[in-house]
Amino acid sequence: METLANLESFVRSAEYGSFSEAARWLSLTPAAVSRNVAMLERNLGVRLFHRSTRRLTLTEAGETFRVGIAGNLDGLQAAIAGVSAGGGEPAGVLKVSLPPTLGRAYVLPLLPGFLERYPRIKPELHFENRQVDLVAEGYDAAIGGGFELSPAIVARALAPAHIIAVASPAYMRDRMPPADPTGLSCLDGIVMRSLQSGRIRHWTMRDAVGHERPTLLQESVVVNDPSAMRDAALLGLGVALVAMPDVGAALEKGDLVRLVPRWYADAGAISVYYASRALLPAKTRAFVDWVYDAFKAQRLGERFAGSLA
Repeated sequence: METLANLESFVRSAEYGSFSEAARWLSLTPAAVSRNVAMLERNLGVRLFHRSTRRLTLTEAGETFRVGIAGNLDGLQAAIAGVSAGGGEPAGVLKVSLPPTLGRAYVLPLLPGFLERYPRIKPELHFENRQVDLVAEGYDAAIGGGFELSPAIVARALAPAHIIAVASPAYMRDRMPPADPTGLSCLDGIVMRSLQSGRIRHWTMRDAVGHERPTLLQESVVVNDPSAMRDAALLGLGVALVAMPDVGAALEKGDLVRLVPRWYADAGAISVYYASRALLPAKTRAFVDWVYDAFKAQRLGERFAGSLA
């Protein structure tokens, strides 16, 4: 009978093509992962990997074995996690990455109730506009959207990540509102330069029935932070394409107005995501469920939908 450690070391090494990457994910040393896989090969009497100095690749027998056990291994891990998590109260430091505006406005207010329910959890919240490496940086969970997640990450969608066009009433006072997104190019644009690529982000906007229009703003003001885009729009510097959560309060107060209503750009989903570890800590499961339930109860998915507002 093979141990769970041997099987999981094999599956994660196959997934990442590296003992080192598998070790980071499993919180083991590369030597321990390599030893577990070697023991599994010895017990099975077959070679599972072709090894090189740069990457691991599965042998034909290895691929057959991976396909055969992958689903069963996930089920076994879930069963173990469920039993382990049910035996004790969630506790420990909970390190979470959050977008600054969304985090402060919609997640931080959930903490009093959460901590009353789970007093042994100690939240450590990092407010930052970037996609974090959960395993390498030691995060238990993160919230964000508009980027690709690796297959090893589990994500629960909270709301759509819809981008809309806004400007201040003062800026639009003597200007004709455009009829569709192509008309935005005639106005001053507040645009964002990506920290990752160094490029200006451009969007294609769509309406509820599926019509699409390219949206090329003038590069009148360039920033590298969504909150700065909103603040620049509040100052009357031009038009900004920003996510609904970043401007919801300003729209409700009338400090900003939405241009080309019902047109929006779809950046995917705002999700709470976490590493797909074998034994998900009870503190992480409690946080993920709490945030998911709160977003649902407050109907934030509908409030953040650019196609509905």
